[in-house]
Amino acid sequence: MTPAWRERVPPGPWDAVVVGAGPNGLAAAITLAREGRHVLVLEAAAKPGGGLRSAELTEPGFVHDLCASVLGLGCLSDFFRSLPLEALGVRWATPALAAAHPFEDGSASVMEASVEATARRLGGDGRAWQAAFGPITRGWERFASDVLAPPHLPRHPFLLARFGLDALRSAAGFASRFAAEPAKALFAGFAAHSCLPLDDFGSASFGLVLGATGHKSGWPVVAGGSQRLADALVAHLASFGGTLVTGARVSRLDELPSSRAVLLDVTPRQLLDLAGDRLPSAYRKRLKRYRLGAGVFKIDYALHAPIPWRAADCSRTATVHVGATLQEMLVSERAVAEGRVSERPYVIVVQPTVCDATRAPAGRHTAWAYAHVPNGWTGDLRPAIESQIERFAPGFRDAVRARSIWDPARIEADNPNQAGGDIGGGSADLLQILARPVLSLDPYATALPGVTLCSSATPPGPGAHGLCGYFGARSALRRGA
Repeated sequence: MTPAWRERVPPGPWDAVVVGAGPNGLAAAITLAREGRHVLVLEAAAKPGGGLRSAELTEPGFVHDLCASVLGLGCLSDFFRSLPLEALGVRWATPALAAAHPFEDGSASVMEASVEATARRLGGDGRAWQAAFGPITRGWERFASDVLAPPHLPRHPFLLARFGLDALRSAAGFASRFAAEPAKALFAGFAAHSCLPLDDFGSASFGLVLGATGHKSGWPVVAGGSQRLADALVAHLASFGGTLVTGARVSRLDELPSSRAVLLDVTPRQLLDLAGDRLPSAYRKRLKRYRLGAGVFKIDYALHAPIPWRAADCSRTATVHVGATLQEMLVSERAVAEGRVSERPYVIVVQPTVCDATRAPAGRHTAWAYAHVPNGWTGDLRPAIESQIERFAPGFRDAVRARSIWDPARIEADNPNQAGGDIGGGSADLLQILARPVLSLDPYATALPGVTLCSSATPPGPGAHGLCGYFGARSALRRGA
């Protein structure tokens, strides 16, 4: 049966059909359209953007990001930087401080958008901090060309080797080079974004990369909401003649209009469903081994007033890591890996209105908070999340005027790419980050001729940077798209 959305698809012929209008799907479509290809993008949701959508989730006038919000890696993305984003209406709003990590005594560790300034705040651990982040931050362009890329011979082997020796360690092991808790906890807060246990090999890599992006970019948000970036991508695609159709949920590959190439901004699980028995059995088995990552439990807040942090520096940044000590975060993230949740979960709090007042009525604020949970978890983590925030910001609950709660089931229902609440498109453990979605010199190419995978399940992995889509499209072009 022909799906109803086909009636809204303009007549072809199409050179390429892209399924999914998240940052990677749109990046793939733009890359192809810039090469003169006639491109159609199909998006199941009513609005494009995937992880870059924003909406008034709580009350009128309060704009919330549904997923990606702090775009440190996004604003550094070589693909995004190749686009005329400013002319398309995108403005980066950067907070005074990149991130903060509060402690129970009312103090906080702080990441500034300078390695040296951060090191000065860390006292005796300052030299070790500079040794960890100085080379990556100063050599970011060279570093990113090797790390945020498909498999290839390293262009800068010495820089990559130095990073690799540290990146292979666990976050807890790497943090042991610091003598005092402020530096240990600050680093662990970065690494915990990985959704991995902090004593797992390879978890230090996330702390190093995210810390470097913070020092390089200051961890900005998009003024007005992440949707503004998605809308800019759609407008840029249209300038090359690309076509977007929303409300077009694709159930099978044979529903798609005829084209030379198909690019899928979907997870391996969805690829299996879309392709059915068209995939060779050996490739199907390899895809079935692809593992999902932990889920998240997220709460969006409309606030009467700013969050009343005891540590004043926490009010000067959009990103606050609530996890207290390295040991507490170790316990929290290990519990998730074992199918449990901690009584004191590690919580990421983002308060965009610290640097972007356009997201709320005058004098009001927005924020969101999430904690990691086992994939598909069905409990209620709101009390634990809010207790953690209240612990470092007494009176927080009194500032809340409305909430929008997103458990893993709601997250997946809103965006099937985020199965079980997994916002990273699959576990990013050491093995799977190297074989994403399978071990291959061209991981974007599937076993079906003309069908390419270009989601966060391909290199370089999670993040709203568009690079998976860009590299997926380049792969498709090499193969005749």
